Amino acid sequence: MPISGKPEIGAASRNDEKNRMTPTAIEKFLLSLPGAKLSIQWGGERVFKVSGKMFAWMAPRSEKPQRISFKTNDDSFHILTQAEGIRPSPYLARAHWVKVAPLDVMKPNEFRAYLSRAHALIVSKLSKKKQAELSAPRTTTRRRSARSLRRSR
Repeated sequence: MPISGKPEIGAASRNDEKNRMTPTAIEKFLLSLPGAKLSIQWGGERVFKVSGKMFAWMAPRSEKPQRISFKTNDDSFHILTQAEGIRPSPYLARAHWVKVAPLDVMKPNEFRAYLSRAHALIVSKLSKKKQAELSAPRTTTRRRSARSLRRSR
């Protein structure tokens, strides 16, 4: 336990670039989750949504230290908020959102696990139809336009 008395979640060494999640790596990971979309809101905040429902958001790239907030379940909220560098997210704490700043307070595999859970928590509240759409494999076939169909005859 560090001097502050708060448990460490798995802080990555600040000197070890391999063990850090950069804002770009986090954004790339979040956008790889099924149905995830990025929108810029609130003066530059990068908001990640699935079916229009927010599951994570990051500060503008210009802000230092970089920070991210994301949805957690009740147990994770209580565990994470005891760790150094992780606090209840302003305005969203009652809905079990946490704010992580700086980004290197968690190891990349832990970060990805919590972010995946944030996505899953929101997906679980969607309708069964939306959930099925998100879990369906993506097809790569293109629809042919009426014009191209006429030409091929």
